[in-house]
Amino acid sequence: MNAVSLDAPYLDTDADQLCFSLGLTERPALAERVVSLGGLDVRLRLLGASHQVFAGPVRETVACLQGAVRGLPETCTRHLPGWVYDFGAITRRLVPEEFSAEVAQVLGQATDAEHRLCGVFPGSPEAVTAVVVEAVEGPYGAGLVWRTWHTYPQNGQIVSTYSRLEAR
Repeated sequence: MNAVSLDAPYLDTDADQLCFSLGLTERPALAERVVSLGGLDVRLRLLGASHQVFAGPVRETVACLQGAVRGLPETCTRHLPGWVYDFGAITRRLVPEEFSAEVAQVLGQATDAEHRLCGVFPGSPEAVTAVVVEAVEGPYGAGLVWRTWHTYPQNGQIVSTYSRLEAR
């Protein structure tokens, strides 16, 4: 599966508009894929306002959300019954040449990954949201790691997130 052409305009037009939540219900999805990994069904969801990943007890949303506090945490750890969840986010602003090269690398990583969902928004082939998930073994048993990328060609920003959900 290659990148999906998303039939919707960007709703979040700047990395600073993104918010983080672990408890939201489903938002309307432009694309969705369910994969089974580590004994869990993992729902990868692309939104007009970024992404949701539902895995075990986690309902991760990184999106432009009205009324929510803007900004992503650099790190966040939550201890859930039987699980530990870690999240991290980095926003980078790149010059146009670096931005184009980085978007090409993101698309390559997403296309090469077995369990992924990648979407390109209309108006720019560099307006991308991608999610890649894989099973990992942790010190206490099975777990999942997923990475996401949100690109903003109009201002050269790339937001990357890294999440780990590990059984305890």
